[in-house]
Amino acid sequence: MTVDPRAALDRLVAALEAHYAAVLNKDGDDDPAVDDAYDVLADAFEVYDDALGTVHGEATPFYLAEDDDEDDDEDDLDEDDLDDDEDGDIDADDLEDADAYPHAGA
Repeated sequence: MTVDPRAALDRLVAALEAHYAAVLNKDGDDDPAVDDAYDVLADAFEVYDDALGTVHGEATPFYLAEDDDEDDDEDDLDEDDLDDDEDGDIDADDLEDADAYPHAGA
């Protein structure tokens, strides 16, 4: 089923408005209404981006970051996390192990 890009855009704009309203009216830092509006916004964006690509062969310049709730510290590259070779260079394997390029391929 192909979604009409115009309808998807209208839904995305409405989701942006709802997210903004939730942020303005939030009740504390962990307000579930903001989280819900965030999720609706992310879904609306994906539908719009997919519809735009399917119907017109175009894409937006945006992407959604992967939801990585495990350990945010794993993404931080620290010199101590890298093994130096005999010549002091850093191997490509070291960079992969440290998740130095979390957005590669996005």
